[in-house]
Amino acid sequence: MKLLRILVASSAALALLTIPSVAYATHGAGTGDVTLDEAIHELDIARRLIDDSVRLYEDGDAEGAYEAARNSYLDHFEYVEIPLRVRDEGLTLSVEEDFATLRNLIEAGAPLNDVEAVSAEVQRGLDDVERTLSEPGLAAPIIALTYAFTILFREGLEAVLVVAAVLGYLEASRNTQYRGPVLKGVAAAVAATIALFVVTTVFVRLAPVQRELLEAGTALLAVGVLFYVSFWLVTRLEHRRWMEFVKAKVWTAATTGSTLALAGVGFTAVFREGFETVLFYQALMTFSEGLGLYVAIGTGLAAITLGIAGWVIFKAGRKIPVKTFLTTAVALVMVVSVAFAGNAVRGFQEAAMIPVTYLESLPRLPIFVAHLTGWYPTRETITAQVLLTLVYIGGAIWTFVVLPRREKRFAGTTDPHPALEETPEEASV
Repeated sequence: MKLLRILVASSAALALLTIPSVAYATHGAGTGDVTLDEAIHELDIARRLIDDSVRLYEDGDAEGAYEAARNSYLDHFEYVEIPLRVRDEGLTLSVEEDFATLRNLIEAGAPLNDVEAVSAEVQRGLDDVERTLSEPGLAAPIIALTYAFTILFREGLEAVLVVAAVLGYLEASRNTQYRGPVLKGVAAAVAATIALFVVTTVFVRLAPVQRELLEAGTALLAVGVLFYVSFWLVTRLEHRRWMEFVKAKVWTAATTGSTLALAGVGFTAVFREGFETVLFYQALMTFSEGLGLYVAIGTGLAAITLGIAGWVIFKAGRKIPVKTFLTTAVALVMVVSVAFAGNAVRGFQEAAMIPVTYLESLPRLPIFVAHLTGWYPTRETITAQVLLTLVYIGGAIWTFVVLPRREKRFAGTTDPHPALEETPEEASV
């Protein structure tokens, strides 16, 4: 139940944090005769008309599609053009060109894929316009910082624990002369993780794939991995088997005296977490445009915290409250995955692969907060987030309520895995 309480508390905190951001946005007056509230309202209607235009074109109503696209521009986007030109003349012209291209494609009877691709560019341009006219407020920077810190700290702490277990095993087996190759493998894994991050960043920017589709796919993959990571504490036996596998590799390498194999153990132990970190950060960066500074701050704080934790474990030889840290981190990772799920669905909607059903009665959050929480007032995005949340709540109830009761009921039975022994580092988890 502890994990469930932390998850609920985290969600409530995020909900409360959005209040100052909304207040900040609605009180920030726009430029000229257009207030920020009015501009955002017009942009929201423009977005919906673009969605309607694509849907009508897909249904074969080219005339209706053209009218919706034209109204989106003339009746709504033009309303914010004057304040936008003051802020960013280039962005204004770019969005105007995308609107014109969309209308021309519809009028010319272009293939549906071309219309969908340009409509996605229009939607992205409207998001950029809202970000340009708005301010991040308080909630969005805090959320971005928290996400960045949580991702790196959770993944990094697991890597630290695995390396500590490997070095502890070498020391216990009196093979301390092999610490060097292991640490070299760790250093190589860190370098490889950084290189992977650079390569994937370039690929995301230059890949010949519709950007919305690529971002949605990245977010969906991140949700899948985060789902697995979220239940890392629950599936603790799997972690123990991973540790047994690592120790078996260390034993084999130490027995044969293969320094390359020992370096491989260090590399594998860390790069596994590094790969996940790169994936999560790519998804996070996609949905935190304009908040890069806060992502960087969260990353720096996580690196410092990991350095302190590593020093405590390796140098001071003390235990840290790993279970408390990881349980809290897992709860926050669940929140991150729910946010990514909403963004993944929204990305597929912008790519016209999933229908869009707006729920008029639900509030719309400021764009910075909306992207970080994955909250969009559409039936499809909310359904995905609710279902994933229910799965997490059900998993928490099963793990912390049902299983403990079953264990008490069958107390005294033989351990089904007597051969698996925990290291001191694992025991602290």
